[in-house]
Amino acid sequence: MAYDPSLADRVIDAFTARRVRFATKAMFGGLCFMVDDKMCVGILDERLMVRLDPADEAAALKRAGCKPMDFTGRPMKGYVFVEPRGHASEAQLKHWLDLALAFNPKAKASKKG
Repeated sequence: MAYDPSLADRVIDAFTARRVRFATKAMFGGLCFMVDDKMCVGILDERLMVRLDPADEAAALKRAGCKPMDFTGRPMKGYVFVEPRGHASEAQLKHWLDLALAFNPKAKASKKG
């Protein structure tokens, strides 16, 4: 699996401190954090993948290190990648986790196969 284990530990610590119930799942060659059975955030290499409200995406893309999530070759609405310079500090990571957790109750769960 290709993901940064230290970033995974930071996400685990942040979710645990907030008492967020989550599960991890290998996905897209990285690690995905599921909250309420919905993709919330993920880690691919050193990038943080954030699922956020599409209404917040334009503002998010103006932040340091944030880029459209183009995993399939074209941007996916409501998902962004955050490069290491954009999640290096605990305050930066908290910002991204706050956005993802705020959207999670509104997010649709994927259909079970």
